[in-house]
Amino acid sequence: MLVSILHRVTGDGMAVLGALMLSWWLFAAASGPSAYATFQYYMWQADAADTLGLVVNVLARILLVGLSWAFFQHLFSGLRHLVLDMGAGYELRTNKRWSMLIVAAAIVATIAFWGWMLVGRTH
Repeated sequence: MLVSILHRVTGDGMAVLGALMLSWWLFAAASGPSAYATFQYYMWQADAADTLGLVVNVLARILLVGLSWAFFQHLFSGLRHLVLDMGAGYELRTNKRWSMLIVAAAIVATIAFWGWMLVGRTH
């Protein structure tokens, strides 16, 4: 039941919050270098002396991590639903095992993704 609820919540969260973030990014990119620099400043690069900028940076990063977790959770849950639609995985033990695996896999995938984004990439 948890995975089904998370599937709906993550889908709605990505639709609303993801659309707002994407719209802000596209608007900033279309508005020119100054607007895009402002977007980058509030997302990643606030000065250490700018308290408001740092607070927005932290909130933006939490939001981005949350959106990426929502993506992975929704993806894996959707794949589970695909298997269920094919008529497999309805046994109680199997269904419960897959549900727990999906929640864990989404967390692991999110950690791996952000590990790659922050540490593993070469600039």
